[in-house]
Amino acid sequence: MKMKRLLPILLFLITTSIFAQQNRGDRHKKIKVLKIAFITEKLDLTEDEAQKFWPIYNAFDERTSKIKFQDIRKIRYELRRDIETLSEEKANNLLNRFIEAENKLHNEKVQLVEKLRNVISAEKIILLKSAEEDFNKKMLEQYQKRRQQRMKKDRP
Repeated sequence: MKMKRLLPILLFLITTSIFAQQNRGDRHKKIKVLKIAFITEKLDLTEDEAQKFWPIYNAFDERTSKIKFQDIRKIRYELRRDIETLSEEKANNLLNRFIEAENKLHNEKVQLVEKLRNVISAEKIILLKSAEEDFNKKMLEQYQKRRQQRMKKDRP
């Protein structure tokens, strides 16, 4: 049982040092592998559950990533680019697009839950949300730690 808990953490620590040396595409792949290991361990999926769960979750993850990286990123870029000269009309347009993208994300999450109800227990669906939050928190902590280390190196 302890080994099962240590596996994601060990993978995390090993790949952290690798991240600094790899390009962005490889980082995304490594993060995805870590996320899969982390979620698998947290949910304690049976083989049958895992075979049904992962195609549903991966499709969800792909759709939400597109929304985040195509729609929301574009809106934030436009906002930063035009913040000083933003008209009321343009601001309303950006807000409407942002609300639409957020609604898409919400709808994807609702659909995920509905699909997963036929595959895993409600308890495991709740655990999934917790595991995703824990994973994101750990990733942010690792990012901040690496950033602080780089800042220390750059100081004279």
